[in-house]
Amino acid sequence: MLKITQTIKYAGVNDYDIDLFESQYILEKGMAYNSYVILDEKIAVCDGVDKIAVDRWFENLDKILEGKTPDYLIVHHLEPDHSAGIDAFAEKYPDSKIVLSQGALRMFPQFSDVPSDRVIAMKEKDELSLGEHTLTFFMAPMVHWPEVMVSYDEKDKVLFSADAFGKFGTVDADEGWSCEARRYYFNIVGKYGKQVQAVLSKLGGLDINYICPLHGPVLSDTIPEVISLYKTWSAYEPEDRGVFIAAASIHGNTLEAAEKMKEILEEKGCPRVALADLSRDDIAECVEDGFRHSVLLCMASSYDGGVFAPMSDYLHHLEHKAFQNRTVALVENTSWAPSAIRTMKSEFEKMKDINILDKTVSIKTRLTEDNIKELESLADEIINNI
Repeated sequence: MLKITQTIKYAGVNDYDIDLFESQYILEKGMAYNSYVILDEKIAVCDGVDKIAVDRWFENLDKILEGKTPDYLIVHHLEPDHSAGIDAFAEKYPDSKIVLSQGALRMFPQFSDVPSDRVIAMKEKDELSLGEHTLTFFMAPMVHWPEVMVSYDEKDKVLFSADAFGKFGTVDADEGWSCEARRYYFNIVGKYGKQVQAVLSKLGGLDINYICPLHGPVLSDTIPEVISLYKTWSAYEPEDRGVFIAAASIHGNTLEAAEKMKEILEEKGCPRVALADLSRDDIAECVEDGFRHSVLLCMASSYDGGVFAPMSDYLHHLEHKAFQNRTVALVENTSWAPSAIRTMKSEFEKMKDINILDKTVSIKTRLTEDNIKELESLADEIINNI
């Protein structure tokens, strides 16, 4: 078993087979359902796992506990991928108590049949003493559910952070943290930037050596970088000065124009340019890239008096995730009735603090030399707004 400190052990489960998280997010390197055990005069298990992993979770607990009995199951977050084993835990350890937030107490009967006399509800800055370890609880509503709390162990300076600071992928996935953490954040937590900032403010004075999230690896050496990124993301500030080109092409002509625009921007010295085909690329990754860059360039075909469906879907995702504080440029392709720019513009006008560039380009079926000159002019304006 992975050791966090001398008395805090990892009891979670890696799922290497899952390819779709929450029935919508593509996974290439599985998913981790993290659980931790604090061994002290009283023993606390921090969080459970998904229903597919409960048996393996108990196997891990048995190895760590070596015949000891846990006193508490601390439920930082009630979502089913962490709470599926609560009833089985309560049955296996009949003298244990379930520790959760006041907000979770109201929701608890939806997830468990454990009677209320076995439940302890925590409020802001309540403490739970285990002996040498004392956990202090901080409420984290809407990060990303209303009942979420996090806890801090002052002895080992460990933050049990619920879904915050998590990522897609197993604990042992051979990859860095930021890429899949960014995709995870903007698609799962990103709508709740103000709430994330409120929690970061609460935790600002803590001396943290380890962050133990409910998904992804335990964090230690990179904590300053991780917190800095969360501050940027939650403030809806771009992480990179550059352009993300989102293209929605029916017959390939719009995609060809997007590839040409990428070339033009790079030749003009744009510090970073990324391009995605919305018809084929992972929509969650495209949402991530939209938030990552300072400028979003949407290039799409007109379609049925509106805009081609992959672009319409993308704009819906952006609005739902509170896309804001960005510069947007628009290019359309049309054969007879231009409608994509008008439609995209109306969607962005629903969002907050979006600077829509006045200059647009309308291509008629195939890219012409005149269109290329227009794209070059648009590229100049985009670079001036990076």
